[in-house]
Amino acid sequence: MSGRDERAVLRALVDAHGRTYAEEAGIRLEDTPQPLYRLLVLAHLLSARIKGSIAVASARALYEAGLRDPRRMAAADRQERVDALGRGGYRRYDERTATQLGDGAELLTERWGGDLRRLRKEADGGVAELRRLLQEFPGIGPAGADIFLREAQRVWPEAAPYLDAKALQGAERLKLPKDPDRLLSLAHGTEPAVLAAALVRAAIDDDVAEDARSRAASS
Repeated sequence: MSGRDERAVLRALVDAHGRTYAEEAGIRLEDTPQPLYRLLVLAHLLSARIKGSIAVASARALYEAGLRDPRRMAAADRQERVDALGRGGYRRYDERTATQLGDGAELLTERWGGDLRRLRKEADGGVAELRRLLQEFPGIGPAGADIFLREAQRVWPEAAPYLDAKALQGAERLKLPKDPDRLLSLAHGTEPAVLAAALVRAAIDDDVAEDARSRAASS
């Protein structure tokens, strides 16, 4: 594929599917405690083997139930968390996830005062250390940490550009370069978080990848 064709495919992908998962979940991401915590919960839910739309709906349901910060999440009884997850359609892993969310909220409160910015400060600018610390939360493994950092790079610039293995899998599916610097160059100033989200959507959904190719061919 020529460089011009690569740019056309990537532009079509970003234009049609370049919406971050935080935006989809109604999170106005800022470097403040509540949006960052909501992003952590979303990353937790998205990292399970469940449809992204269900994870997003369940994150919204937890928020609508008032479980929007670690203090409230920890104070809620387990059944409240289970019920909220169920309203979002998150039933396959609801019991385990409800417990993990409660335990994770307690950890965040006790160790970092309920503020993920303190975790960031502890990492002292190290992205690998950020990724390691995030995995101390119950239910947040490597995939969950990657999801969080893909989105958080919007407000934590030391993490950018964060194009992880899942994003690069999307590039491969579209027959685009798997080099992050090359992808950023082809994307012509697209925010790394937006580019990453678009590529991940192509990685997990054949229809997204085919749509981007089709749009590029007809442009």
